[in-house]
Amino acid sequence: MAASEGGFWWSHNQINSLISVWGDDPIQEQLKSDPKRNIHVFKRISDRLQTEHGVHKTPEACRAKIKKLKFLYRKTKVLGKSSHSVRTQGRLRCEHFEQLDRILGSRPYSVSPICLLKTEPDADKGIPYSQSAIPDTVKLGKQLNEGKTKIVYEITSQPGKVLLQSKDKITAGNAARQHEMKGKAIVSTATAAKVFELLAIAGVKSHFIKQHSDTAFIAEACDMIPIEWVTRRVATGSFLKRNPGVTEGYRFCPPKLEMFYKDDAAGDPQWSREQILESKMTHGGLLIGPDEVDMMSKVTVCVFEILEKAWATLDCSLIDMKIEFGVNNKGEIVLADIIDSDSWRLWPSGDKRLMKDKQVYRDMAEVTEEGLALVKRNFEWVAERLDHLTPKPNCRAVVFMGSPSDFAFSQKIAETCQKYGLPCEMRVSSAHKGTDETLNILAQYEGENIPTVFIAVAGRSNGLGPVLSGNASWPVINCPPIKADWGNEDVWSSLRLPSGLGCSTVISPEAAGLMAAQIMSLHDHLIWSRLRANKLNTWLGLKKVDKKCRTEQTVE
Repeated sequence: MAASEGGFWWSHNQINSLISVWGDDPIQEQLKSDPKRNIHVFKRISDRLQTEHGVHKTPEACRAKIKKLKFLYRKTKVLGKSSHSVRTQGRLRCEHFEQLDRILGSRPYSVSPICLLKTEPDADKGIPYSQSAIPDTVKLGKQLNEGKTKIVYEITSQPGKVLLQSKDKITAGNAARQHEMKGKAIVSTATAAKVFELLAIAGVKSHFIKQHSDTAFIAEACDMIPIEWVTRRVATGSFLKRNPGVTEGYRFCPPKLEMFYKDDAAGDPQWSREQILESKMTHGGLLIGPDEVDMMSKVTVCVFEILEKAWATLDCSLIDMKIEFGVNNKGEIVLADIIDSDSWRLWPSGDKRLMKDKQVYRDMAEVTEEGLALVKRNFEWVAERLDHLTPKPNCRAVVFMGSPSDFAFSQKIAETCQKYGLPCEMRVSSAHKGTDETLNILAQYEGENIPTVFIAVAGRSNGLGPVLSGNASWPVINCPPIKADWGNEDVWSSLRLPSGLGCSTVISPEAAGLMAAQIMSLHDHLIWSRLRANKLNTWLGLKKVDKKCRTEQTVE
């Protein structure tokens, strides 16, 4: 393995090397005998990484990474996920799970074969870099396409899938400026994988399947649509040149959407909706018509808003970004290509002077080694920060049932909460028959200082919701299981309340779960993202059904 710079950012193979050293019996014995985790133990780990694997990391970086791996392992184990899972349905991916389980699960440890993968060309055999980094289980076929910063290969062993291999190259101005940047492929691949996985958590469909190596990921094969879709929140860059009179910093609400036709020779000209439609372009057997343009427009804005909301939690402003789409083998339009630090402008604290994107490279009057090193550090900073955008939920919903007979009804509330990534607990307590116990349970939850929405499920005479509302500082939602016989009378116990009580009333259990998620989305961006993507997917579903309906009528 090639030597790498020290620091807190780790590549995929560097993590494998760390795990192999960490799992060694002598190291394990030293760690167990030293409950305070003396830095001298991590100094030994650091030394062995350098001498045995050529990886240069400080003891502090080793300790921080091991601590984080432990956290990921424990969280993944709680969620019941395997090493092959991805960050979908709100569950955290832990691609090193099996290796970590051998250490932390008290099972015999052995080095995984993937730790032995090469990441440099085999000079003796003349094997291309892209293939030498790929495990034998993936058989590459012909090269399908080569762009400025990546190569796309057919995977013969997995029909319908391709491998996107990033290059150690950075370009600007349609490759009018281009330079080699050692290590960029690793950072770009890590960034893209984390972004696509974050979008998968939200529920946005893309071609991404999984990261395969430090410098490549596997994706659905797509016929790419040659349009770049650009979303802007703040006016800057080329927009100012094309729109004289607009002041830099002008804020677009809603975000500004622009389309550019991919043509290097013509400088990627901006296209209007009408130009796209009149081009009559067909990809993957699909004519790109008004419905397709509308769908890509909606997805583009949604992707931007999800990532914008995520970066805002780290006090970073997503200024603008570009994405592309392709048509997969099912004839579906999906988010495709790659999303990395070449794809956006990112300003920490909203300050342009602190930018962490490719604009630093574009703005260089003269490109130097020091300048390229700065750009690479910025890209690594972005890749490392992306790990902080999928935190463990720090909020919850608690369903209070007045009777165990309400369980099936309450389960629908819990399922809806979980759909949006909101943890949900269910308790049984009667405010009429056990007021003191109800208040004790309430005190326990409030004492944990975890933001909570309480949902009261009580029908015949809802004392539960009003009692909770009168004694809690957090939101309370009434969701009475209305029955046909006495429903008209029973519902008033949830609607006619004394002054000073602010509990709302929702009849549908699914709506109660949705309302709880919307309340918690105010401070949890992952819940907000799922709500945003759900709105998008509902719109897309209606659009597709409407198109099918119109098409069938035309055929008849």
